[in-house]
Amino acid sequence: MKPLGGITLGRPMAPPSGNYKWVYLWGWPIRAMHWAAVAAIVVLAVTGFYIGRPYFITGGEASSHYLMGWMRFLHFVAAGVFVATGIVRLYWLFAGDKFERWKALFPVFKQDWINLWKQVKFYLMIQPEKAPHYLGHNPLQQFSYTGIYGVAMLMAVTGFAMYGQSRPGGFWYTLFGWVVPLLGGIQVVHFVHHVLTWVFIIFLPIHLYLALRADLMERSGTISSIVSGGRFVPSDEHYVDE
Repeated sequence: MKPLGGITLGRPMAPPSGNYKWVYLWGWPIRAMHWAAVAAIVVLAVTGFYIGRPYFITGGEASSHYLMGWMRFLHFVAAGVFVATGIVRLYWLFAGDKFERWKALFPVFKQDWINLWKQVKFYLMIQPEKAPHYLGHNPLQQFSYTGIYGVAMLMAVTGFAMYGQSRPGGFWYTLFGWVVPLLGGIQVVHFVHHVLTWVFIIFLPIHLYLALRADLMERSGTISSIVSGGRFVPSDEHYVDE
């Protein structure tokens, strides 16, 4: 790495060498679901913030344009896509390969909980040389992804509860109307929905950083695997979930 103003930026990375093998991890439904969910979350966040508090208003009479209507329409379409990705993921917890099934998503084994703490220390640079190797999700990813799926479920429930308020007695009101009194009123439902949005906004850059970090420092092919479905790994490396 060439110095910049007398300061060396980073350290040189040795090129990969040795024997590698191709491992197929993620089927096309999981990959399609992943990128569809990313797009839906972005649209939901942008339109949701506008619906909650319009950050720009066009001039003239309200009847001459339909900006809020389009924002709501896009929000509802993105919500439908988001729920659809959740249904696909739920189905693939039982129909996918061993890297996609529920046992690979939840830290259910004792060794996974032990490796969870090792993985935390690895990411914090405390003991980087002792990180356990996983082909699929490591225990920290299992824990965080399970948590974000739970947040997504709460987002959907509170969102449909608010949507049902527009037509008392209708289908969505009947299905999710119980959420409003359970949480203590519609304002609380709005607040919970808003806070959960920030959970996604915080999670996305952290998720991207860790994926980039894994690709650059571990040479794991994490990002390419969610596009191609698999990655090359050293043939002589031992993996916990192999």
